[in-house]
Parts: sequence; structure tokens; C-alpha cells
Amino acid sequence: MFAPALIALLGIAQIDLGAATAALKSADPAARTRAACDVRELGDQAHAAIPQLLELLGDASPVDPAVCNERTWRWGHQQDTTTPGEQAASALVAIGSAAYEPLIRALKGPVWVARGNAAWALGALGNHQASPLLAVALRDTEANVRRRGAWALGALDASESVPALIEALKDPDAGVREQVAWALGAIGDRSAVEPLTNALGDQAAQVREQAAWALGALGDRRAAPALAKALKDTEARVRRQAAWALGAIGG
Repeated sequence: MFAPALIALLGIAQIDLGAATAALKSADPAARTRAACDVRELGDQAHAAIPQLLELLGDASPVDPAVCNERTWRWGHQQDTTTPGEQAASALVAIGSAAYEPLIRALKGPVWVARGNAAWALGALGNHQASPLLAVALRDTEANVRRRGAWALGALDASESVPALIEALKDPDAGVREQVAWALGAIGDRSAVEPLTNALGDQAAQVREQAAWALGALGDRRAAPALAKALKDTEARVRRQAAWALGAIGG
């Protein structure tokens, strides 16, 4: 923590935890989101705000990410909005280990938005003990929860969850299959080569592209024939990723 004099010298605004925690219950979604970002800045000094942050996890109100300026944490790469729930999840991650058990409870809760945000937070928190429950989340009734569960398993490098991820390559939601392919590539277990090779024939181009990346990340030459075939895919992005993967594999 900075000393008060140093904070003043550097021009850093002090954050009042009490005021920020109270603002988490504001009627304005933007104010709730900004408050979550403020709480996150306090890191493990904000553990007293955990109950209020947990209540906010299920808040899916769309908010312009600019409300937190450059402090917004966002899940995914193509989001035009954030939510109070997403920023509450990021604040819980910043608090650290004290948020682990509360997040586990949220992952088992009745509100699917909260379950999805909790799954992301558990992956970002980095506690490998969450892997079994995140593998269960791959069978959640909501695709958003399954996507974030797959991301979290990849982030945790949860090799013991590879069989569950391979099964999830059959998920009816293309976004889930895409995220699962990424997770398998991130984990790097070569038992996924054949399932990922099969995914090069997926109906969704985004899944084929991600499978090609994952096979390149695995670096197993058994995938080379299928990747060579993917060089003739109807989608340029798939052909481009297959070419990269063949270069990564070599030979």
C-alpha cells in the first residue's frame, strides 16, 4: 500500500472502500460497474466487500466499458459492452484467495449469469483445485457457463480435465466447441490430437479455425495430413490457421 503522502505526491486518488461497496447497490448499472472497478483497485484490502460482489455476479446489465476508463477487465475479445457482474468477478480475482470458496459456491448457484462469471473468475484466480467443478460446468444447461468453464480449464492447464473437454467438443453450441478447442491446445495433451483433427471438419468455421490453432500448438505430426487438407477449406481464416499450424509442426 502507498503511504498517504506518496499517494498525494503521485496524484493517485484514494478509494473509499465503504463508499465503493455502497455504490455496488446503486440503481445505476454504470455506477455499479464503476464501483466494482474501484473495489478491484484495492486488491486484497477489499475482502470485506466479498458478499456484495457475490450479489453482483448475476448482474448482466450492459454497460459501456469506458465507465472504468482503462481499468475495465473484459472476458473475450469481441465485446462492445461489459456488465457489473463481469467487473465484480474481476474484483473478486483481485482480492485473491479469500474469494475462492465464495466463488465455488457461486459456481453451484441457481443464477446462470453468476455461474458464468464465477467460472471465469476461478480460471483467472489460478487455483487448480477448482478444476473438477469446472469440468462439471462443461455440462451446465447454459452455453455461456460452458464456454467460460472451458476457458477456465485451459487457463488452469487442467490436464486431468482433458477427457471432459474432448467430450465437450460435441457440444451443440459452436461457441463452446471453439472455446474447448482453445483449451485443449492450451493444455497441450496430445491425446486430443484425434478429436481436434475431427474438429477440422466442424460445420462452424470458428471451430475449424480454433482446432487448427490447437493442433499447431500441440505440435504432433499426426495432424499434418488433416491440416494439409484444411488448406483447401472454404474459409480463408481456416486456411491461414492451418498453414500456421503446419509451420509450427514442421517437417
